[in-house]
Amino acid sequence: MSMDMSQYLDVFLEESREHLVNLNERLLELEKNPQDLSSLNEIFRAAHTLKGMSSTMGFSDMADLTHHMEDVLSDLKEGVISVEGPIIDILFSCFDRLQIMVGNIQKGQPAVNNTDLIEMLGNIKNGVLTASTPQHNDDTPSTSPIPMQTDTDQNITMPFEFNQYDLTVLKEVQTRGLNAYYISVRVAPDCLMKSVRVFMIFKSLETDGEIIKTFPPAQDLDEGRFEDRFHMVVVNKLDVEAIRERIDAISEVETEVVQFIDLKDHKDANVEDPGEKSPVVHESPKTSLADKLPDESIRSHKVKQTVRVDIERLDNLMNLVGELVINKGRLEQIGLTQHHGDLNDVIEQMERITNDLQNVVMNVRMVPIEQVFNRFPRMVRDLAKDLGKEVEFVIEGKETELDRTVIDEIGDPLVHLLRNAVDHGIEYPEVRRQNGKNSSGSVRLVARHEGNNVFIEVIDDGGGLNLDLIRTRAVEKGLATLQEVNNMTPVQVTDFLFRSGFSTAQNVTDVSGRGVGLDVVKNKIESLNGEIFVDTVLGKGTTFKIRLPLTLAIIQALLVKVGNETFAVPLSSVDETTMISKSDLKMVQSQEVVLLRGKVLPLVKARYLLEFREHDNYEDVMYVVVVRKGEKQLGIIVDSLIGQQEIVIKSLGKLLAGIPGVAGATILGDGAVSLILDVGTLV
Repeated sequence: MSMDMSQYLDVFLEESREHLVNLNERLLELEKNPQDLSSLNEIFRAAHTLKGMSSTMGFSDMADLTHHMEDVLSDLKEGVISVEGPIIDILFSCFDRLQIMVGNIQKGQPAVNNTDLIEMLGNIKNGVLTASTPQHNDDTPSTSPIPMQTDTDQNITMPFEFNQYDLTVLKEVQTRGLNAYYISVRVAPDCLMKSVRVFMIFKSLETDGEIIKTFPPAQDLDEGRFEDRFHMVVVNKLDVEAIRERIDAISEVETEVVQFIDLKDHKDANVEDPGEKSPVVHESPKTSLADKLPDESIRSHKVKQTVRVDIERLDNLMNLVGELVINKGRLEQIGLTQHHGDLNDVIEQMERITNDLQNVVMNVRMVPIEQVFNRFPRMVRDLAKDLGKEVEFVIEGKETELDRTVIDEIGDPLVHLLRNAVDHGIEYPEVRRQNGKNSSGSVRLVARHEGNNVFIEVIDDGGGLNLDLIRTRAVEKGLATLQEVNNMTPVQVTDFLFRSGFSTAQNVTDVSGRGVGLDVVKNKIESLNGEIFVDTVLGKGTTFKIRLPLTLAIIQALLVKVGNETFAVPLSSVDETTMISKSDLKMVQSQEVVLLRGKVLPLVKARYLLEFREHDNYEDVMYVVVVRKGEKQLGIIVDSLIGQQEIVIKSLGKLLAGIPGVAGATILGDGAVSLILDVGTLV
């Protein structure tokens, strides 16, 4: 009877994407440090898991490709093949193909032909693609035999030898105070599912450690291609008795040998020394070495229990909490008018519970920005390679959390900024050397919390922005006169970069030069109620700084009155509120201004901005909301100030979406609908 696997498709797709992200990260680390054994192990594990998952789900094209990848990765682990550039490139191509296949599976498209990549992997396996593949002969052994001895000097013959990779791992393990064991297990001759027994043993032992070597290879064990016994080397903190108990608790298997491996006196396997002592395998000591330094990569830790929840359910939950916040506001207003003691007590209690519930839901919606950042190292690596530049890419603050709605939107703007940093910012190696810099440039992507905002910075140590060139291009395009650009501050000059069609590139390339990019970045960030700033020093580098709100769902706002309507201004855009008199107003170049604490503050009437009917009978005292857009401040004159309130942002729908100056709507405590002003586009 065949099993319907379609019910597991969503889980398969999600877990496959997680493994592919992990594969890309680890391969980038391996490319930087070919001796990084932990990265190689992680890549092998992820490929092995993908093979098993895709095979179980019946996606043979994916299973076949990961099977051949596993063969190459196994040779890399064994030291038969060395980690080199062409091999890394082919493995990256395999990961890209796997991503395509996962996308095709989701869309229900047909299988992919992977003959080209499988042929390349076969060439790697056969040593065709790399000239430095170690050629083993009798004179240059690549492995180090380890004679097995017990305390009674009884020799035990192991079916495999340790290569340099294995010896390095074992030495590192013992410096961390862990135990390494050689284990031989016999499987009952009449066992019908030998591979299942192997899996159960591996699962039991890997809860507290790691299996670093097997005979036959793991591929053969998974498919049951062995006779009645198999062998392995295990690293953990357990003693012999505990290991025997775990294995013997599994039916149809029997532990034959458990021996302790001691490498304290062993030297490098590649150093020829007639007096060298071989590593010795002893009976395991009765006392465990668990009290020594723990291994960071194999440490046991408390497992967090998680559950996968559909995003739609979280959105619905957020909407319900929003309705609760709205009705809480209405109750507060009723409590103020009724002056009923018991009612006020209940309202206060409900307010505390609602705030707690709101905080919980907001935290559930918060996801680490790492989900966006993870795709950038590979992109920067490929772009730098295509351009012939050397770039060191550093990510900081991946654990910084943002609301899911913001996370979904911020990816594309960051792609533009990073591509600009590599293409425009970082110079070619020869140019950097001529300027006294390292040939390798640095691009940093930094995220951090500041109050109710998240700041994301893209920083490069390249040539910086040429402000004179920007001024020249602005004049050429008719965006300003020569006199105007010469009187502009550096911040005003860099604002030209965000104009549509503006570019300083001499030639149009696949990466840049069309003047499309930074204007899209600015529009997207402003649509998220955020801001973007530029800081540059010629010859030193450039920093693009993005400010984003933590969430777009429930915010603090200032309620103001204009005419008979109430409007909400997000507090993140408000610097302060003040009152001025008519006598304080001055005119500068036909613009009303006021002197506020020694600074000239331009003023504009909210009635004018919102196209209300003007009236001249303003009271002698006027209310001003001082808002900020980038480095600029502006005073908006309103009819009256109502106060600060927590509001729930509601979408205006497709018909009213994109209206300049309006970010959405909210429902007030009295049930009335109030528009939320978008200061960035309004002014």
